[in-house]
Amino acid sequence: MKLSFLGAAGEVTGSCYLIETANLRFIVDCGMFQGGRDADEKNRADFAFDPRTLDFVLLTHAHIDHSGLLPRLCAQGFRGDIYTTAATIDLLEVLLLDSAHIQEKDLEWRERAHKSGRRPRSERKLPLYSVAQALASLTQLRAIDYDQEFRPKPGVRCCLRDAGHILGAAIIEVRVLEGGSETKFVFSGDIGRAAHPIVRDVTTIDDADVLLVESTYGNRLHKSLADTMTELEAALNATLAHGNVIVPAFAVGRTQDLLYLLSDLYRQKRLPPLCIYVDSPMALKATEITLKHAELLDAETRVMFNWLCSNHERPQINFIHDVEESMALEKIKSGAVIISASGMCNAGRVKRHLANNLNRPECAVVFTGFQAAGTLGRRIVDGEKSVRIFGEEIAVRAKIHTIGGLSAHADQAELLTWLRNFRRPPRRTFVVHGEAEAAAAFRAAIVRELKWNADVAQARAVIEV
Repeated sequence: MKLSFLGAAGEVTGSCYLIETANLRFIVDCGMFQGGRDADEKNRADFAFDPRTLDFVLLTHAHIDHSGLLPRLCAQGFRGDIYTTAATIDLLEVLLLDSAHIQEKDLEWRERAHKSGRRPRSERKLPLYSVAQALASLTQLRAIDYDQEFRPKPGVRCCLRDAGHILGAAIIEVRVLEGGSETKFVFSGDIGRAAHPIVRDVTTIDDADVLLVESTYGNRLHKSLADTMTELEAALNATLAHGNVIVPAFAVGRTQDLLYLLSDLYRQKRLPPLCIYVDSPMALKATEITLKHAELLDAETRVMFNWLCSNHERPQINFIHDVEESMALEKIKSGAVIISASGMCNAGRVKRHLANNLNRPECAVVFTGFQAAGTLGRRIVDGEKSVRIFGEEIAVRAKIHTIGGLSAHADQAELLTWLRNFRRPPRRTFVVHGEAEAAAAFRAAIVRELKWNADVAQARAVIEV
């Protein structure tokens, strides 16, 4: 039996792992690479396997770095089933179509720019996949409930456990039978944080033969939720009287977390009357999907939703629909909290809001999520004095706040707490989904704190199990 690390090994994005036996071949996740100069090249490269030979796909959750190449996989010949949770399927209908739409529009922009003489003709790069191909891939999705064992093929037993990361996110347990013996793989996906808003806490797992565990924040500790709310409160109270607060946020998960936390701060009378603009059509759809799956929400979120529905003095939350409404926000010079995608600032409407507010010292930009290397968000967080947006240099004069406590990823201590629930060390433990420094630090912590043997997964490595 072989295990291949085809993405999210030595880096955070591009999650993809291949398992092969004499009679079986399947992958867990098929994510897009994001950030960095070589991301596009990696996304356009041939798969390390023939998609037509895969028996099935297992998907941990909807984030594009885990799901974003599924349409490309299907377009290149994969015809099997893709197993994931019902909530993830609903989110994929939004995320994958949006990904395809952005790619098609980017091609149109490049073609217009060439024809107008604004930029020279370069190699014509077609989208990774079209909207039509994204739609077609959705027909291969199959919904599985949490904690329900299913058998995608003879000799394979699988189960999805709640990962506590975003709506529908799963830890995947896979038992593979070969040569009369069964090997249990556990793919952590992205592990969430205890007491995080919206979603329930992560499910504990007590055994595995082979474990792949994420390490996005494997070299650091997050602030507590109480400290995070205090920091968020301070950033808003120091800014709103004179300027705007721009919050780049992932449309799925982070935006819903922010709406909960801002409403909670207002309910506690720690913030003035709020005027919140959610400028992301995708975030609106994701919020609607979140409410559709109310059975997956934690108790505190259900209480908050009831309060918002019944209290006339609730914060003013405005979902922006069309481009004209979005552009009209440029006229607002103070008092607005603008939550907009994308969370790493590489695309989407948030770039317009940064272009209009980043050079104003009375404004603030609040980063609430991981910023991958090479992204616009990462350059701002790393302290660059000016950044290029829409072809223009924009001075960074606004106050920059990085609030890591809102991350939906467990930190080092929380990951170790989750691992301590294993009754025995796995035979093999591989640290994945982390930049090199974070993965190495978390591997060292596992060895030091748990006395396990562990390895940092290497990109394109093939392991005999």
